[in-house]
Amino acid sequence: MPRTISKAFLLAAGRGTRLRPLTDAVPKCLVPLHGKPLLTYWMEICATLGVAEVLINTHHLADQVKAWAERQSAAVKIHLAHEDTLLGSAGTLAAHRDFARDAENVYIFYADNLAQINFQALQVCHHAHAAPLTLGLFRAARPERCGIVELDKSGRVLSFEEKPTQPRSDLAFAGVALARREFFSCLPSAAFADLGKDVFPKLAGRMYGHPLEGRLLDIGTMEDYQLAQQDLSWAGPSSARPREPFAAPPRRETRT
Repeated sequence: MPRTISKAFLLAAGRGTRLRPLTDAVPKCLVPLHGKPLLTYWMEICATLGVAEVLINTHHLADQVKAWAERQSAAVKIHLAHEDTLLGSAGTLAAHRDFARDAENVYIFYADNLAQINFQALQVCHHAHAAPLTLGLFRAARPERCGIVELDKSGRVLSFEEKPTQPRSDLAFAGVALARREFFSCLPSAAFADLGKDVFPKLAGRMYGHPLEGRLLDIGTMEDYQLAQQDLSWAGPSSARPREPFAAPPRRETRT
């Protein structure tokens, strides 16, 4: 039985410029889908996984995120971390490494996705090795738009390249990861740092990847948002364990 992981980072501070005009009035992480803000889906996932505390970074329209957080149940404790200037995905983790200091493992979630994936299988993969990080992966239809990995037969990541012009595979980072405490010592000290550009390439050979089972959709454009709104299956349990392998994934692009 997979061990309970009690803490998670929800990276949610992107401005969502490709979702304008919707995000002129609503932060990207609170965009409503089938009557619920996107962050609410992630809180449901965290509660199902047994996560007790989450750290959510904020930036654009942060007061709305604060008001949303105050309305949530006490099942999962929420820590908000406001960024006057965006720190980047790695910069946020580095600035708040103390949040993970007492946790052996933590989840890292990009909160601008919809996810119906088998998190237990990801945990099993993570606990089968001692490396600092396990990346959740999908097979990308357009790998040149994604962070692409090469895996060896054991699942070890041999290389990571963000938006390669000549992709070496179609396995792409899905914005879902499990990190051990020692991962945080791998983060740069720069004021702004990105996981895909500044961290993952340097961890090649020292992290593992796991092709995810299920579905994940990046709510990054109005086209993606409308697709999710039209597909009523996304309105079901967001943490449901899927039956089918992860196939038609989203476009993974740098978040704005």
